[in-house]
Amino acid sequence: PSMWLLDANMDVHLVSVLAGFEIFCDTAGKRGWKAVSNGDLVSAAVDAGFRCLLTRDQLFGESASRALKLFPQFAVVVVNVPQRPWPQYREQFLALWRAHPIEPMAGQLIQWP
Repeated sequence: PSMWLLDANMDVHLVSVLAGFEIFCDTAGKRGWKAVSNGDLVSAAVDAGFRCLLTRDQLFGESASRALKLFPQFAVVVVNVPQRPWPQYREQFLALWRAHPIEPMAGQLIQWP
């Protein structure tokens, strides 16, 4: 099964939502990686067996593109869902997912939805 990592800026409740889609997921915070820079975060994630990172950080793109050259098996997904209280965020995330599930592509930075 594919392992996804949630960046420190993602809602931790998504772990259980993604588990519902049989996607194993963990958070950067839980791993002690909150203060790790973007490029190093990709490196740490790959070393730990993750294949994909979900982030809200638009600026991740620049460091991610460098990191993805080094780790072509990894994918970065920028989640463009506005921050809202969890119940509304969850509803919106699930509606978007049903229309167009996140499909990480190795070596690519994807904007979702």
